[in-house]
Amino acid sequence: MSVRWVSVSFVLSLAVLSVYAIAAPRNGDLITGNPRGLLRTYVSGGGGIDPANAFFQSLGTNGRSCNTCHVLEAGWGTSVTRIRARFEATSGTDPIFRLVDGANSPLEDVSTEAKRREAYSMLLNYGVIRVGLPIPQNAEFTLTAVEDPYDFASAEQLSLFRRPLPSTNLRFITGVMWDARETTEPFLPPMDEGEAYDILVESLTNQARGAILGHAQAASPPTAEQLAEIVAFEMSLTTAQFRDRQAGRLKGGNAIGGPRVLANQHFFVGINDPFGNNPTGVSFDTNASMVLFDGFGSRRGNGRRQRARAAIERGEKLFNTLPINITGVAGLNDALGQESVQGHCTTCHNAPNVGNHSVGAPLDIGVSDASRREAGFPLYTLTNILTGETRQTTDPGLALITGKWADIGKFKGPTLRGLAARAPYFHNGLAANLGEVVDFYDSRFNIGITPQQRADLVAFLSAL
Repeated sequence: MSVRWVSVSFVLSLAVLSVYAIAAPRNGDLITGNPRGLLRTYVSGGGGIDPANAFFQSLGTNGRSCNTCHVLEAGWGTSVTRIRARFEATSGTDPIFRLVDGANSPLEDVSTEAKRREAYSMLLNYGVIRVGLPIPQNAEFTLTAVEDPYDFASAEQLSLFRRPLPSTNLRFITGVMWDARETTEPFLPPMDEGEAYDILVESLTNQARGAILGHAQAASPPTAEQLAEIVAFEMSLTTAQFRDRQAGRLKGGNAIGGPRVLANQHFFVGINDPFGNNPTGVSFDTNASMVLFDGFGSRRGNGRRQRARAAIERGEKLFNTLPINITGVAGLNDALGQESVQGHCTTCHNAPNVGNHSVGAPLDIGVSDASRREAGFPLYTLTNILTGETRQTTDPGLALITGKWADIGKFKGPTLRGLAARAPYFHNGLAANLGEVVDFYDSRFNIGITPQQRADLVAFLSAL
């Protein structure tokens, strides 16, 4: 596979990561290896990848491009494995390692390799970039206490550690950024596909402009032409796992995995919504949420490949139908006025064969709760101005955009395709692997998942 078109940091990361196979392009598609098999990216329009596209250019002052944090081999996101390899290959000087947001605070000492390893520990351990946001002036709460291991965060700039979201499969998303802060209008039905597309392009343009000025520390804003190039490129990408190292090819033989099928997946805002928001009036069908591998394990035989295919098929059925008693989820239980919602994984991951919510619906599932805080994350104590109630969190999420007490801890759900390439998971990287993702939901909602069910769910999620 030729890599002449990619950034220097990308070429370097490929050189030090030969443990993962990099296959030759096939039919113009780009194929990269990951621990579970092979990932494939389809570029629509037949033009392939243009190395001169602004996505791959350093438009700022610190050597970064969009491609610094959104790389092909990590499903156009990042992975801790590859971030660590980039550190070792460059002694921590690769463009991803910059004080502005790659370090634990912008005041860290990065004068030696040892000090850089310490300064960039959150990026190295969790794959997170530091986002600095203030408490909004109109907020219903105040910041009354901060426990910051790096002695930097304050009400003027909370340090929020978040994973870069993938810059592929974007036509399915219903919010730009984890806290939707770059979303220009809510993705709520009824909304025709043209309107949704225009809002998405405008939102992605905002995101690209902000990233170039902030993450890349540009001295002046990018041009309209550069922004249009970036967004058009991002919108052309469709990415999915297409070969599993045990189950084999994920398309054909009663399977419809891979990016080519995904590129033709029907989607509109509200499709298959479980709470009556489908503008067509069609009722929610949990069995329609994931239909990639129905019958995949139906062939006779008990060889390793057939067992692996059967596990993926069982995992998909579990994803669609495993009963979950959903409680305490802000944005869901309170919005519906129901203390308990009898649902499934698909209650929130309802968009067919994509896995995100088909309407803008940021939720608080508890990932940033103080009880789940790990070493290195700041802890913020927020106090409700009217009631005096307090809450501790490692990241207030949407509340730092809206200023609303009810929005503390809310984040959007990401698309689920190409998961195997971009560990760790959740907005803060707390789940090191997909097994830990399943464990989180199992403990959070007291599901009672068996070891076999856990293995099957991991097999399915890895095949997406």
